[in-house]
Amino acid sequence: MKVILKKDLRTLGRAGDIKQVKDGYARNYLLPRGIAELATEGAIKSWKSAEERRKKKREQENKALSAVAEKISAITLSFSRKVNEDGQMFGSVAKSDILKSLKAADIEIDREMIDLPASIKAVGNFEVPVYLNSDVSAKIKVTVTAQN
Repeated sequence: MKVILKKDLRTLGRAGDIKQVKDGYARNYLLPRGIAELATEGAIKSWKSAEERRKKKREQENKALSAVAEKISAITLSFSRKVNEDGQMFGSVAKSDILKSLKAADIEIDREMIDLPASIKAVGNFEVPVYLNSDVSAKIKVTVTAQN
């Protein structure tokens, strides 16, 4: 099934792209959530006619998000967790911990923007990528220390 993406989807493409996807994926996920619409002739014509407006809007969004990305890149988040005698950490640092710390620093982002496949379960320094949109990304420095 051919669809036109209404929103950027990191795994599929950018808004305005025409993609061939499986019928079930389109019917059960993309269409009900408003992420895409069917690629009919009328829909394709309307998307092409509004392309210039979308480009200008995207450029403005990218400028604003670049400022946020610079703020994020300058921040180092520190977490302290208990550690046993063998050096294994009790607990972990998850996306929710990172979001709370960013919120305390007056930075609001969505949970899905943070690319952390699994919680951090070790002591050390880490860089966690944050994808603000398909064009703008940053890395958060995360430091996990042992708590006495």
